[in-house]
Amino acid sequence: MPFAVVLVGLGIELSPLHYVYTGPLLTAMPPLAALTMGPFGTLAAAAGALGVTSTSATLHHSWGDEQVYSNLLGLLVVSVASVTISNIMRVRRRHEMDQIRRVSEAAQDVLLRPVSARLGPLRAASIYLAAEAGAQIGGDLYEAVQTRYGIRMIVGDVRGKGLPAVRAAAAVLGAFRETVHYEQDLAEVINHCAAALRRECATAGYDDEYRAESFVTALVAQVSGASTVHFVNRGHPAPLVLHHGKAHALGPRAPMPPLGLEDLAVGPFAVTESYPFTPGDRLLLHTDGVLEARNDAGEFFPLSAAMEEVDARTPQQFLDRLHERLIHHTGDSLSDDVAMIFVDWSPDRADGQVPVAAPEDAAT
Repeated sequence: MPFAVVLVGLGIELSPLHYVYTGPLLTAMPPLAALTMGPFGTLAAAAGALGVTSTSATLHHSWGDEQVYSNLLGLLVVSVASVTISNIMRVRRRHEMDQIRRVSEAAQDVLLRPVSARLGPLRAASIYLAAEAGAQIGGDLYEAVQTRYGIRMIVGDVRGKGLPAVRAAAAVLGAFRETVHYEQDLAEVINHCAAALRRECATAGYDDEYRAESFVTALVAQVSGASTVHFVNRGHPAPLVLHHGKAHALGPRAPMPPLGLEDLAVGPFAVTESYPFTPGDRLLLHTDGVLEARNDAGEFFPLSAAMEEVDARTPQQFLDRLHERLIHHTGDSLSDDVAMIFVDWSPDRADGQVPVAAPEDAAT
């Protein structure tokens, strides 16, 4: 807008309407530019206004007129002040953004901390990618811990964005981290997560319409032996297991509602399903942001094929290379948050026996 006004002023000075006094209009352009354009944009707008004023004085032979020098002096003072203020505002905004980033990183460390690289006989890695530019956390969640019952993991996706989604994710994760250590039944673990989500919605004072639309798809998994992995899937994308170089989806056999939509269900809310998971297998838990990632042609990311093509020795290397393929497919433009947990059997624990923690070690 400041440059458009400067061009209008130049047009007036070059037209038969040059008798119209444009000094006040041009003087206001540097402060206007300082609001949004930064120091360099403000300096460019000031230079344009000075150029129009000088051009007008030359064309109309006004040099020597006190009014011309008064206009130039006023414009110069306003320009210097505008550039200075713009630079101060830029430094202040950068400082504020640095503070926000530090707070966001601290919140991420608490809410979405990386999983341990070693969980009993399993090697593990995690990754979180926020779709919103500059965001550190969003509506996806994950966790993996070693308990007296085995290695237990959760991955979930909150409907919606913003602070309500972060609060819902925190409620579900908090319930999982607490109950995972003392509830033997995996279905009871996810039932506690659903109860925590209901309490969060009630405490936040959400209206009935928002509560009806607020839900979390979630999957909890447990590895407690050398040959089996157990799942309770509440409306979440099926995990993938890489067995002898081929990726296979694991269920669910019976669909169940997401957390928060229990009123729509007929029958049990949580059913535990078991699948083979033997030493040498590799397991990926993920959110739908991976499956729904599209390229410019509208094609979905081929997750199964990408898993089969990735060659990596460790879980972290595997996720890093899968991440590279995902970013390449989307052109570094994700439409949804992405969370993934990847585990495999540790080479030095080929027996697959999961150490059982003593009760005192399993306390939260």
